[in-house]
Amino acid sequence: MSLVKSLAELKAIRLRFKDENKKVVFTNGVFDLIHAGHVDYLIKAKSLGDVLFVGMNSDSSVRRIKGDKRPILPEGERAFVISNLKPVDFVTIFEEDTPANLIENIVPDVLVKGADWSLDKIVGREVVEANGGVVKAIKFVNDSSTSKIIQKIVEKYQA
Repeated sequence: MSLVKSLAELKAIRLRFKDENKKVVFTNGVFDLIHAGHVDYLIKAKSLGDVLFVGMNSDSSVRRIKGDKRPILPEGERAFVISNLKPVDFVTIFEEDTPANLIENIVPDVLVKGADWSLDKIVGREVVEANGGVVKAIKFVNDSSTSKIIQKIVEKYQA
């Protein structure tokens, strides 16, 4: 069974968990070239509730945000990898530049982003808080990023 769901499927799943009084956590990102920072972040996000939903930017969304050279891995592969990480329960791919529509539709109990985002800049904060939820920023424990990994590879092989 695939854990990669459409928005309609995710909404139905969200309603089921709400009926079961399970706390749904939501986070989002590109998740290109998975590294230890991603895994640590997802473990911490999952610890804030019972179920972790991950919104993942589509390839076209990534290109608009990060430029034409990204993503490195296509959305199907990224979604497969993310959906098979232990802390992740469900993944959905979104086409927009932000997850605002996703958040408005699933209204998670906990909205999570990295600590590099100030709480007032986190997309969807108003919706979550207006519905009794909380918004959290998770501190990164290492200095990993996909951009830094790409830069390291380029430097290593430009000789």
